Amino acid sequence: MDLVTLLLFVAGFGLLIGGAEMLVRGASRLACTLGVSPLIVGLTVVALGTSSPELAVGIQSSLMASGQVALGNVVGSNIVNILLILGLSATITPLVVAQQLVRLEVPLMIGISVLVLVLGLDGAIGQLDGLLLVAGIVAYTVFAVRQSRKASRQVQEEYAQEFGRKACGSLWDAVVQIGLVVGGLALLVLGSRWLVDGAVALALTLGLSELIIGLTIVAVGTGMPELVICVAASIRGERDIAVGNVVGSNIYNILAVLGLTATVSRGGVTVPPAVLAFDIPVMIAVAVACLPVFFLDGRIARWEGVLFLGYYVAYTLYVILDATQHDALNTFSLIMLAFVIPLTAVTLAVLVVRALRHGPALS
Repeated sequence: MDLVTLLLFVAGFGLLIGGAEMLVRGASRLACTLGVSPLIVGLTVVALGTSSPELAVGIQSSLMASGQVALGNVVGSNIVNILLILGLSATITPLVVAQQLVRLEVPLMIGISVLVLVLGLDGAIGQLDGLLLVAGIVAYTVFAVRQSRKASRQVQEEYAQEFGRKACGSLWDAVVQIGLVVGGLALLVLGSRWLVDGAVALALTLGLSELIIGLTIVAVGTGMPELVICVAASIRGERDIAVGNVVGSNIYNILAVLGLTATVSRGGVTVPPAVLAFDIPVMIAVAVACLPVFFLDGRIARWEGVLFLGYYVAYTLYVILDATQHDALNTFSLIMLAFVIPLTAVTLAVLVVRALRHGPALS
């Protein structure tokens, strides 16, 4: 991997982050110009906008016959969003989950994660499977718009504060926002091309598979827009935006990103047996782990955020050790089985018991 390719790889990350920021800002303000409510913008436009790097990478990698990068990016990004991004946000400040919409979206996130496993049992997510997922994102978006009308005034005010309620109906405003959207898309296309080229070269240089690079480096890089929005929302105390962005982004990653990637790929996206046996189950387990926190406890405490971060570090170490067949793999696996998994089970049990004693959080 030469210096030029490495620089393009790094520059690709930068263009993806900048392009996503321009796209989110432009689309949010353009929606405002068109009279769309801030809540709908937050649940749909922003969630899709922060998933745009994954979408750009997915389509670009499929066109370059590097579908493993796309699959690893989607699965890895969903794991990153909850364990790393939500964990970091909760570590900065405890998150109280008050938004009823999130509680409807969490079961959906779990359901479609399981659907990915089912669709991939034959070794590939084909074009018909991709069309099914795309139909799902259309249905979900319509559902989100309808449900937003039932949101409480507190939630409406929070989203209005974040995405603005200013009157922005002038022609010049519309032209500026369209320019931001177009510019953001252009940066995403260019950045994704450089990033995928660099990821493939990096995988060859390090002797790792494209899938591993997608699960780790690319997943973290394309998750930067979610990280920026969630951390900023956490610092400002906008709890629903932080949590809603993560859950909504995970839904869009599977339905829109993986769906469109499989649809445009000849033969669909190949799903290796190792991914079916480990990475996708981890993605499902991470989604399920949100249930007792979101539904019963109603909040994500700092210690839970630290726990999420610890799990992400453990997951990444396992992926790297397994990919390199390091001598420490067996020892690390034994530690995970003997200590970490039982500790997790006890922690979840404590959360459930505590929630049942005090009653489920309905705030």
